[in-house]
Parts: sequence; structure tokens; C-alpha cells
Amino acid sequence: MDNYHYIVAGLPVVEADYRFTDQTPELMMEEIREQLSEKDNALVDFLMKGFQAENLCMDFYREALTHQNRFIREWFAFDLHSRNAKVAWLNRQLGRPADKDILDVNADEDLPAIDCGEFEEAAALEAVLSVSDLLARERGVDELSWDKLGALTTFDYFDIEAVLAFICKLQIAARWFRLDEASGREMFRRLVDEIRGTFKGVHYEG
Repeated sequence: MDNYHYIVAGLPVVEADYRFTDQTPELMMEEIREQLSEKDNALVDFLMKGFQAENLCMDFYREALTHQNRFIREWFAFDLHSRNAKVAWLNRQLGRPADKDILDVNADEDLPAIDCGEFEEAAALEAVLSVSDLLARERGVDELSWDKLGALTTFDYFDIEAVLAFICKLQIAARWFRLDEASGREMFRRLVDEIRGTFKGVHYEG
């Protein structure tokens, strides 16, 4: 993705009193999209569908888990595992059947089976869900997602996978501005620092 360094250079400086005002998440998304190719924008379109609850059905996940883009496959595999784990945890708390509302992409035996991979974060998520404080629990869940995004793009720098991960983290930070502005500001500052640090390290060193 040839324009990735321009995206990085255009990130705002996040001070202690930073707010999403003049540069909202939506405006940042527009600026990013303007620098992407038609092909890359199609990937962003698909990614953003995964942040809309009405799209999170079996058909969507089957398409995501067999997508040609590696990041989309792996991210939505994690997303599906996480959502199912949260539903299973809630079922236990409410005494409901264990499989109630669990989304199984292989439920239709007439369709080709899809390998969803292992959910390596299962134990960590279980521990987070056991926290009694609701806000701390939500923060813990998003921290796991944030860390997963970093793990999925460890060797991605100036490519579309890095941009997709940035967009996912931007959605998390924006959500926290709505839930708890101080936490949202902290997450957004962390996002900017991570991206700028990666840019400097790869572009200038060695």
C-alpha cells in the first residue's frame, strides 16, 4: 500500500484534552479511504460490515472465513470465537442451554466445512468475563481484541493489512469515547503512538 506513510503522517497529535471534534473517526476514515485503491477500499467495505450487528450472520462469517485476504480471515475467525465465547458464558450465567444463540458456520451440512482454527485466547477471555465490574470487563474484552490486532499484523507495515488493523483499532477507540471519554482518549493516543512508532522504526532505521 504505497500511500500508507501519508496516512501515518496525517494522524493528529493527541494531547491530554484531545477530543474527537474537528477530526472525527468518520472524517479520519474518509481521509484514509481517499488514499486507498478501489481494491483496497473494497476490503475496507467488507471489514466495516463486521462492525454492524445486523450483518453478523452465518453467511457473513462464512464469507469472511474464506476471504482471499489473510487479515480478514483471521480477524473474523477471532471475532466469531470471541462472540460465541461471550454467548456461552452468558448462557452459563443464566442457566440456558449451552448452545443457545451460538453461531455455528458449519451448521448446514450441505455446505463445505470451514476450519475456524483454534481460539487461543479462550482462557484469557474467560478470565475477563469473570470480572464483576462491567466497565472493566468491557475494557478487558477490547484489550484482548487490540492485542490480537497487533499479533495479526506483527510483520505488516506499509500494506493494506496494517491499514485494516488501524481501522479496527480506531473503531475500538471511538467506541470508548462514547462509553468513557478518558479511556477512549487513552486508547486513541496509544493507537497513534503505536502507528507512529512502527513508521519511524521501519522507515528510518537500518
